[in-house]
Amino acid sequence: QVQLVESGGGLVQAGDSLSLSCAASGRSFSRNVMGWFRQAPGKERDFVAAIKWSTGRTYYADSVKGRFTISRDNANNTVYLQMNSLKPEDTAVYYCAASPASTIWTRARFYDTWGQGTQVTVSS
Repeated sequence: QVQLVESGGGLVQAGDSLSLSCAASGRSFSRNVMGWFRQAPGKERDFVAAIKWSTGRTYYADSVKGRFTISRDNANNTVYLQMNSLKPEDTAVYYCAASPASTIWTRARFYDTWGQGTQVTVSS
């Protein structure tokens, strides 16, 4: 069974940086795309960024483009989300997710494995 475990969340001030990690474990872990989503209280789960495992191709939501960077470590089955210039509106629970799809999708329903989430709070 594949498991995704996020870490790195916390409380920061506006303008600060934070780095999230997502470690994948389990027998024969193999997913084509890894993504990050976030969900603020009372809101839907929104796409943040994704990376295609084989090529390293990335895709970002407009709201984070230029501020967030997704990357991967193939050897350790780990995906990272570097978040810079954080804003209060970035406050949410951040989830790591894996998709078997051959292309990057921004809709959550295309991802079939999810982590437990990590809280990111940005104060103004």
